[in-house]
Amino acid sequence: MSSHPTDDKPTQDSSTSGPSDTGDKTAQTPFERKQFGGSERRSKPHLDEDMPISRSDLKKGAQALSQDTEAHVNWSVLIISSVVIAAFSIWAIIMPMAASTTMKTVVDWIATNLGWYYVITMVIVIGFVLWVALSKAGSVRLGPDDSRPQYKLGTWAAMLFAAGVGIDLLFFSVTGPVVQYLTPPSGSGATADSMQNAVVWTMFHYGIAGWSVYALLGMAMGYFAYRWGMPLSIRAALYPLFGKRVNGPIGHGISILALVGTVFGVATTMGIGVVLLNVGFSKIFGLNEGLSLQIALVIGAVVLTILATTSGVDRGIRWISELNLWSAVAMMAFILIAGQTAFLLNALVENLGQFFVTLPARMFKTLAYVPGSSEWMGSWTLFFWAFWLAWGPFVGVFLARISRGRTLREFVIAAITVPVLCDFIIVSFFGNSALYEVLQGNTAFAQLAIESPERGWYALLEMFPGATFLVILATLSGLLFYITSANSGAMVMSNFSASIPDPSEDGPKWLRIFWAVLTAILTISMLIAGGVITMEYATLIFALPVTVIVYLVMFSFFKALKIEQAEREGTVLRRPSIAPSGGHVPERSWTQRLGQMLTYPSRREAIRFLERTVRPALDDVADEFRRQGYVAERINADHSLTAPLDAMSGPLLRLSTAATDDFYYQVFMVETPAPTFSGKLASDSDIYYRLEVSTQTGSGGYDLMGLTRQQVIDDVLEQYQAYLTFLSMPVDTEMTPVSE
Repeated sequence: MSSHPTDDKPTQDSSTSGPSDTGDKTAQTPFERKQFGGSERRSKPHLDEDMPISRSDLKKGAQALSQDTEAHVNWSVLIISSVVIAAFSIWAIIMPMAASTTMKTVVDWIATNLGWYYVITMVIVIGFVLWVALSKAGSVRLGPDDSRPQYKLGTWAAMLFAAGVGIDLLFFSVTGPVVQYLTPPSGSGATADSMQNAVVWTMFHYGIAGWSVYALLGMAMGYFAYRWGMPLSIRAALYPLFGKRVNGPIGHGISILALVGTVFGVATTMGIGVVLLNVGFSKIFGLNEGLSLQIALVIGAVVLTILATTSGVDRGIRWISELNLWSAVAMMAFILIAGQTAFLLNALVENLGQFFVTLPARMFKTLAYVPGSSEWMGSWTLFFWAFWLAWGPFVGVFLARISRGRTLREFVIAAITVPVLCDFIIVSFFGNSALYEVLQGNTAFAQLAIESPERGWYALLEMFPGATFLVILATLSGLLFYITSANSGAMVMSNFSASIPDPSEDGPKWLRIFWAVLTAILTISMLIAGGVITMEYATLIFALPVTVIVYLVMFSFFKALKIEQAEREGTVLRRPSIAPSGGHVPERSWTQRLGQMLTYPSRREAIRFLERTVRPALDDVADEFRRQGYVAERINADHSLTAPLDAMSGPLLRLSTAATDDFYYQVFMVETPAPTFSGKLASDSDIYYRLEVSTQTGSGGYDLMGLTRQQVIDDVLEQYQAYLTFLSMPVDTEMTPVSE
């Protein structure tokens, strides 16, 4: 299980003395009572023990949420979610008119009375993720401090794009701009003002807001999974708010809401996808358009999804994601070259400028002063906000899975820029190509794009030279978008309905197949009940409970980041010299500093230094603490040349105290790439080994190699003095649980 480097405890051998980490911490030596000054306020008998307030509490989350070492199905979540979805599907199939009418009534009420709530929720989400990226918290990694990304930047960007961009983007890229030009939300249609804003509205709906939701849920789940060893799930992201109670009804309820919202979001994309592909397959293969072909496409997609999901992230989704990206690039290049090249490029630049200039005001638009605006808001802005919220848990899990080792800052910035710019290019090229035809007086095309978006999209493609090739390429691209969404969705749904201790693992294959089939049934039911418009209604309704989850995740994530910040600052306050990561840098002589700059130790040399200098120094400190009446334990991990390199184990000194956090000082070996200008380096190696210190406040980021035994002892005492300084700090706003 991946976790923070300070989370995993080495197995204690028979020679190790001292209590376990779960032992009684209420007993105090006379020296401890003097040092802590009656620090009973930092023990937790008077607090809700289920409310984490320190890093040690967060560490317990891995054990609390992973009580079983084996992955297993969460039957409560699976059965209740399945019943809700199946009941809705049966209702829509048996009583399609009643289902459509009822949902229309509910949507009208939401649009009229809760439009402001959706709008302000998206504003808060954007503000929160930007705060995380631009604050000190942005340097925190989705994993241990020494972790690095699993995927290269290009592959990662392709997977980001393909995971969060569905075939619906193609569907709305033509109809959206045409509708906003001819029937804008305010003012008269077919004017210069509506023309300037037509494409920008669609860019707005496919822009930063949706990807901010993905970034929020993705980084929150990834943070708790890879940094604290918890399962990769929504309930784990809420552990700082509810503690162990996330394993009970509260956690089950949250998982059910997230799962149901996800299923409806994915089903909506699948429904829009088959409506669009239905036209493409009809044109390519001469098949009859209609519900029968749409259902056949859904069934075919289920088969392909089952084959793809069972291959896992690295083989299935990764390959499809990259192929998806390249097919989309080829399609955009063809449209740009074969179409009105100068007009499209000029329009793209103007659209981007208009988007960024008007974004703040557009984010707060509720059209309160426009009579009858609730219908437009429900059909466009509120639908898209609900769509992103429904997709948020699904895409968030997938983004977290592929982003281990990234910092929060690069995760957020990449998520709200790379795929968003790709969306903008697609929307601008398609939208402006459609508007160009409308400006030329092609009213028949304009009417078709409004009344039948799927036919309007293909009608536009047929206006280009080499139309047959472009139709085939566009259909292939749409099919890949569709398979990617369905593929990823089945995998994530299985994860939501199972308890999986290891974040790198997925739910059982049979469970992925189950969700692929059930989602297909839901898609077919909504197609029968009214098609795309019914899917929009369902998404807007079932995304409403997901907003509650979004707010809870923000509170929980904020609390966890503040806990880390407070304890890190407890170290920094005591240090005159700060390492890049925020840790203390031991004093060195000038010869030691020069030697460190010129020497890049091999693993053998690092092990020798551990044996001859570090371990004896820690033994000396432990012996003295025991002589003073403390309970001190010493653990030595195996760092022989034949042992596997484990950067999360190493010589450990732990002091049991009355505080909520024990003091510990751990040294672990880190394999590091050597610079090309390195001096002393083995000829057959391009790496060297650092001996980094980690304490209860995280990795110090500095190297002990080259210090003397006395200097190592001094460093231990410096860290311990910083620990005491932190314990003496008042417990105020920085450490107050958010829920209070």
